[in-house]
Amino acid sequence: MIDDILKYNARFVAEKSYEKYATSGQPTRKLVVLSCMDTRLTELLPQAMGLRNGDAKFIKVAGGTMLSPYDSVIRSLLVAVYELGCEEMMVVHHSDCGLCHLEAQHFIDLMKLRGVSDEALAEAAEHVDLESYLSGFEDTEEDVRRTVAAIQHHPLMPQQVVVRGFMIDSYTGELREVE
Repeated sequence: MIDDILKYNARFVAEKSYEKYATSGQPTRKLVVLSCMDTRLTELLPQAMGLRNGDAKFIKVAGGTMLSPYDSVIRSLLVAVYELGCEEMMVVHHSDCGLCHLEAQHFIDLMKLRGVSDEALAEAAEHVDLESYLSGFEDTEEDVRRTVAAIQHHPLMPQQVVVRGFMIDSYTGELREVE
């Protein structure tokens, strides 16, 4: 697969196909979007929002959620605000999210099937609470509210940054604000 991608990339560069994507590193709409990494959203989400390449910064992680107040998600949001000038944030979760109702033991079982040892799991448990680290959430809309509140109340986030939460239908692209 990767070799096929590299062959395609060589043609892409040789044909200068990149030219239509040229933009600065600054988001022209001063917007950052935190969303799930679900493949259904790769093209659907920006299209449903009317955003083009360069309009916004997209941060995509499993579930579109933060695990802790100082994880890489909040770090990326802070960079978007302080270094890239973003003034508004959208937290966008989606229908039929695979992280909803996901249990840590399921992940641990899959890891063991792929050869992860009990010793490796014990070592990981020294750094994180595996139950919370590997579990999903029960209520998608509640997780949107929790994530929005965590960003809004983060001690390093300026209060004037607008943070709002949304659900997107994974099939139709309909956006609905979560109150």
